[in-house]
Amino acid sequence: MLLFLCATADAQQAKKVPRIGFLLQTPPTEPQVEAFRQGLRELGYTEGKNIFIEYRHTEGKPDRLSGLAAELVRLKVDVIVVSGALATSAAKKATGEIPIVMAVAGDPVGSGHVDSLGRPGGNITGLTNQAPELGGKRLELLKEVVPGLSRVAIISDSTNPVFTLQVREVDSAAQALKLQIQILEVRAPSDFDSAFAAAKKIHAGAVGTLASAFLSAHRQKLVDLAEKSRLPTMYHNSGFVEVGGLMSYGVNTPDLYRRAAVYVDKILKGAKPADLPIEQPTKFELVINLKTAKQIGLTIPPNVLARADRVIK
Repeated sequence: MLLFLCATADAQQAKKVPRIGFLLQTPPTEPQVEAFRQGLRELGYTEGKNIFIEYRHTEGKPDRLSGLAAELVRLKVDVIVVSGALATSAAKKATGEIPIVMAVAGDPVGSGHVDSLGRPGGNITGLTNQAPELGGKRLELLKEVVPGLSRVAIISDSTNPVFTLQVREVDSAAQALKLQIQILEVRAPSDFDSAFAAAKKIHAGAVGTLASAFLSAHRQKLVDLAEKSRLPTMYHNSGFVEVGGLMSYGVNTPDLYRRAAVYVDKILKGAKPADLPIEQPTKFELVINLKTAKQIGLTIPPNVLARADRVIK
């Protein structure tokens, strides 16, 4: 009888170990995911001991998100952490009960995922990387770096729920900077070659990207094409620069993922997502790859280099 009671107690204790679902478009080996794990460790969680994480990623195929989200719901995880607007949409459609924490989201209000940043309502909360000034800052930096710049081609993921918002913001910034922009929409990696060909055809002096988990998942292909075209390219996050891209300016994404762990902790301790305000980014970074600049024959002005948070040589 005693053995039976002990076994029952052990089983009940095992059930109490929280299980987190992590829905991604990029592999879980990415630095930002490690930042999330670090955030959990800082809060006293050890993966595999007092917390389990079920990773699911699309391998660059966004159409897999719905099926993977449904799979995490069937596993009855305690919280689902998502990255990007498409993953948030997939998780929201899959469940209205399991709490969802956005590690990164473009415009959760405009996308209809939450009621407001202050009081999200429903089962979704987390962080947004929405910062309207980012598009303008990227164009401003390109204008400083590329002599005589007048036209910029912007590669964008037209399937991104915040595509229209981003285009509106970058268009407004371009007008203020007296730059002409051309939006080049892509929906699949096979579109990348034609996008760069179009950039050359319109005599763009530089290329930029709009924030997108899909573009990030295929960043190496984009970086290789940018180098081949010899067009100075400004990216929306540092992951591109780390694999050979010229420069990036944007939200410090690992910081958002680390802060997402705080939301998970609060929810596991009883907080309701509806009552947890969505936080906006507080850390931004400019990253420059001098090796790439040299390869394409571009000299980065000293005053821009001095403002860089990281310089890759």
